Amino acid sequence: MDPRYEELARGLTGFSVNVKKGEHVLIDAGGIPEEMVIALVREVRKRGGVPHVSLRNERVSRELLIEGTNDQYGADNAWELFRMKKMDAYIALRGSGNVFETADIPSEKMKMYSKKMKPTLDYRVKKTKWCILRWPNPSMAQQAKMSTEAFRDFYFNVCTLDYAKMKPGMAALKRWMEKTDEVRIKGPGTDLRFSIKGISAIPCGGQFNIPDGEVFTAPVKDSVEGTISHNAPTVYQGVAFEKISLTFKKGKIVEATGSDTKRLNQILDSDPGARYIGEFAIGFNPHIREPMGDILFDEKIDGSFHFTPGQAYEEADNGNRSQVHWDMVSIQRKEFGGGEIWFDGKLIRKDGVFVPAGLKKLNREALL
Repeated sequence: MDPRYEELARGLTGFSVNVKKGEHVLIDAGGIPEEMVIALVREVRKRGGVPHVSLRNERVSRELLIEGTNDQYGADNAWELFRMKKMDAYIALRGSGNVFETADIPSEKMKMYSKKMKPTLDYRVKKTKWCILRWPNPSMAQQAKMSTEAFRDFYFNVCTLDYAKMKPGMAALKRWMEKTDEVRIKGPGTDLRFSIKGISAIPCGGQFNIPDGEVFTAPVKDSVEGTISHNAPTVYQGVAFEKISLTFKKGKIVEATGSDTKRLNQILDSDPGARYIGEFAIGFNPHIREPMGDILFDEKIDGSFHFTPGQAYEEADNGNRSQVHWDMVSIQRKEFGGGEIWFDGKLIRKDGVFVPAGLKKLNREALL
């Protein structure tokens, strides 16, 4: 067994979900080596937990979705929710051979499925200790424009990073955000204002997603005004989008354009909440520098922020509810055009680099 599998399994079970004696842990795996699943099973047992395993196949999942019915999706949710209620912790590892495997599933099917499965998702997020990560394979290496071997090395460097180093800087950023009223973001094609007054800020340093490295909050729902242009490509519901631009009035997206404007607006019309923002987050993982079309990596890009149409998280809740939660990423480092983030008239980050002394601990050179 690759010793990095064991190192990652120890981090996931020990640090990320912190398995305790007697806790039931669901390992939800698809497209990953058997040895990695075995490493997780062994580590859960070493910590006194009870492992359970679910194995998935993306092509089979597509086949179930593409001709699925309301009754089928409802039954799927019923038994998935029943099982989830038996679990104390959830670890998901997914390796996709084709990130566009669901691209030809009709949007109404995806909308129906998301709506039916939302109770299971809500329970997992709110009631279990959970962590989600992708698995390195040639498909991901292609997305990252890297060789398979180089990408695997990059992946394990990112996923086994000493996330404890982030804690002091994240605590400082949390304090800044929780005392802030107005946020202003400037950059190419972007001039955006909104309030985050009274909404909690949540540090994320390796306990829910791997890779990690962000602090998130949410805008006051009706406070967003202006325009934002995202320079990182994004994949949502199996469809690729680029150059997304959103215009807001009183918190609502009133105009949305991009490389696939029609599909973009279909998703934003999924329900009323999809045209309001449920999350604002600042990313700072020092190893992740380029977008690769995988949101678990892209939303943590060093020098980035993401702005999320759809559902707000309960921990930083602005009241917005939706079946959509779409993290759209903008990178503000100089080589991507630069940009600024201001809190109540004070410059917080310029061209992807934190300016206040307490926040410099989140800059790349401090974390590596």
